[in-house]
Formats: sequence, structure tokens, C-alpha cells
Amino acid sequence: MAGRSSGSELHCLFTWGANSYGQLGLGHREDVLQPEGARLGQCLEGGVRSLAGGGGHSAVVTDAGEVLLCGQNNKGQLGLGHTVDALLFTPCAALRGHNVVQVAGGWDFTLILTGDGLVLACGSNAFGQLGVPHHPAGSLVPMPIKSLTEKVVEVSAGLRHALAVTEAGRVYQWGTGMAAQAKRSLQPHPVPAFLAAKQPCQVPGLENVKIRKVAAGACHSVCLSEEGVVFMWGSNKHGQLTSSEPFLCQALRIHPRLFKGAAVSAVWSGWTHVVCRTESGDVFTWGRADYGQLGRKAAVSGNGRTEARDWTDGSSTQSAACVPLRVLDLAGAAQVDAACPGAGTNTACAGMEPKLTSQHLSQLPPSKTLGLF
Repeated sequence: MAGRSSGSELHCLFTWGANSYGQLGLGHREDVLQPEGARLGQCLEGGVRSLAGGGGHSAVVTDAGEVLLCGQNNKGQLGLGHTVDALLFTPCAALRGHNVVQVAGGWDFTLILTGDGLVLACGSNAFGQLGVPHHPAGSLVPMPIKSLTEKVVEVSAGLRHALAVTEAGRVYQWGTGMAAQAKRSLQPHPVPAFLAAKQPCQVPGLENVKIRKVAAGACHSVCLSEEGVVFMWGSNKHGQLTSSEPFLCQALRIHPRLFKGAAVSAVWSGWTHVVCRTESGDVFTWGRADYGQLGRKAAVSGNGRTEARDWTDGSSTQSAACVPLRVLDLAGAAQVDAACPGAGTNTACAGMEPKLTSQHLSQLPPSKTLGLF
């Protein structure tokens, strides 16, 4: 919890959930059902800039630009120069001197973004997800992605692919995690280059749009334009692309009418579901729903496809979870985040109206106490 010492604000990190690889930073591998203070040696002076979770690893970025990681490290995804799991949050020595502003965790790799727009990567590169094709075996320490010559402002990591958006609003993708599905869907036509690229490749179809945010799911990608328009491509197995097609190899523009005509101000992606917040404060969810991750009632149809049966916005039953619908209990949410890739099935929110109770964040001041799960 936040406190004060010698006039300085102190911030502690609380973690809970699955802990098979020590990804909670508690010094052991036992699952934790309630928030516990992570062992960082002491409370963090100056606070935490951001948190990130991967398949079995976690990262903390401090306000000073330092990166601490813990959890699974079998592919070197912690960037510590070895492949031994870390049960406690450990500073990444290779990143000293870099002012890190964001870390994104994929299944077995990690992306690091610095304040000057440089992207580094470490971990497995079996699918080209590090963006450095001259290192097919991967890397135990963060390596710069030199082919990204533009200043990058945000990165996101999926199962086996990655995204970056530049200051100029261009979107790049790399990693072949979508290539197999694309090949099956497009036969006998060739797979577009950006879906099979092992180094950053500009996503086609967005040349005349300025993008400001990207989010990667397991096998799909999402981006948000400056005008508040959402674009999506990739796997649509769970209806997460709002389309009837099983796979989309081109960026699909999501019509504003699906968000009641409001511009979208933020977008997040879980493993197989998507969350958006509009400028009017409404939160919309769609995609996979069998674990309740949409925050609304759902059922599974006879053919195994998840269908949403939603009454939260006062409407009649909707036919499929691929339709974005409002979750009224989340109206006014200040921040929303979908689960880290390791879980991929839950959603957390902070800064909601008092009527919301969240088992993850209730009783924790969201401005100063941080939860990672």
C-alpha cells in the first residue's frame, strides 16, 4: 500500500493468481488466491510506471526507467543472460542506462520500449517474434530491433507475434504466429508478407490512417486511430473480429455504430477477447466468453461456438459474442486491462463508479497500489 517516508511516496506491488514459475515474485511457486506483497526488497521509491505479464513471466517498470522481471525464463525471456527461472523480481542489468517506458510480454519473449523510441527484445525467436532474423535461436539478453528505424511509441506482444506503432502513426507487425492459420484460410492464394515476416513489416491498408495505439491477442491484432476508429485482423475463431470470416488478412474497420456512434478512446486485447472504452465512458466487450471474461452472461451453442446472452445494456438477447455490447456496471471506468497472455481469460478494471466491486482491485487504491495477476 502507498505510504510516506521522509516526505517521499512509497509504492508496494501486490500480486496474486497462478504462480507455477514464480511469476508473482513472492519467492515461491505456489498459487496465491489473495493479494500479497511482492518481494522487491523494499517498497519502491517514486512509484511504478507500468506492469506487464507474459506466458509465465512478469515485469515491472519503475518511474526511474528501471526494469525488474521474474518468473519463467526457459527461453531467456527475462533478459538476465541465463535460463534459470527467477522467483523474485530481479533488475535486468542489460537495460541499465536505458530509460524504459514500457515492457510487453509474449508467450516466451519480451519486448522493451525506451523513452527515445528504441525497441529491444529477448527470449524465444522460433517464430521470428523478436524481429531479429539473424538470431534464430533467440537471445538471453535484450537486443535492439535495428530494422525499426522510426521512433516507436507503443509495443504489444501476442502469442508468437508482435506489434509496434510509431510516432508517425504507422503500424508494424512481425512474427509468424498467424501464418499457419492464414495459409489454411487463403489457399491457394499466398500469405501476405506482414503475416509471415520475421522482422518488422508495415501493416497494409492503414497507410492513410494515423494509428496511436496497438494491442495484440493470441493470434489477432487490434489498433486504434487518432479519430477513435478500431481496426482488427487475424484469427476470428471466437468472434473477436466482429466478422463471420474465420481469418482476416487485411485490417477490418469496425463501424462506429457498433459503439453507439461514439469514438473509441482506448482499446485492450486479451488472448481471445477485446475491450474498448469510448469517449462517453462506456465499456464494450466481445469475443471469447466461456470464462466470463466479457463481464456479461454467455452460453455455448450446440456447435461449440460461444454465444452472448446479454441483458446488461437493457436490450434483448444478442445472437453472438462477436457483437460489441456495453457492460453497464463498468460505465465510467478510468482504466481497463485484459489478462496477460498466460491466462487470457479475465479482465480487470480500475477507477470505476462506486457501484462496481472487483475481486481483483476492490479495497486497493488504484492510483498508488498496483496489482499483477
